[in-house]
Amino acid sequence: MAFWETVLGKYIMTMAIAAVPVVELRGAIPAGIAAGLDPWLACGAAIFGNLLPVPFIILLVRQVFDRLRKHAFFAPKIDALERRAHLKGRLVRKYRLLGLMLFVAIPLPGTGAWTGALVADVLDLRLRTALPAIALGVLIAGIITTTVTLQFPQRSAYGIHALLTDLCKTTGGVIPVFWQRQHHGKQPLGF
Repeated sequence: MAFWETVLGKYIMTMAIAAVPVVELRGAIPAGIAAGLDPWLACGAAIFGNLLPVPFIILLVRQVFDRLRKHAFFAPKIDALERRAHLKGRLVRKYRLLGLMLFVAIPLPGTGAWTGALVADVLDLRLRTALPAIALGVLIAGIITTTVTLQFPQRSAYGIHALLTDLCKTTGGVIPVFWQRQHHGKQPLGF
């Protein structure tokens, strides 16, 4: 039995997917469930994985942006990213920590822990105040995503199957390779 086929391997895979920007726990929870994890274990792994990079983002993003801004290639991209964070930060600016929590809790593209941490840094929110709001938002988003995934398991499984298959084909990804070996030609989740 390969490591990625064990419960621990699937747990780590779910955490790793949740730590990736854009995908975050909105993709990790259906992936974990489709891989065979208990839904609430997949939710816990995704929440933990999604929160791992947050303190580093809040503490280090300014220094990284300052260094990258020195290069002509990255300077406009960093400026655009900061402008986007300022635009997304309107709700946060108005309601502060409640706004940050609500912003992160909405399980839609462009919201989540990564963007919430970036908004917190751009708005100069301290780590000790921003982290609990982001964590609560991630917890709420995890519960919403898990509940929706359980309500529509076939659609979620097919969507995540397509995502993992594309990852395997385009990147030769190590993490989702077990999925392609295990489920190639089969319907996900046994449907």
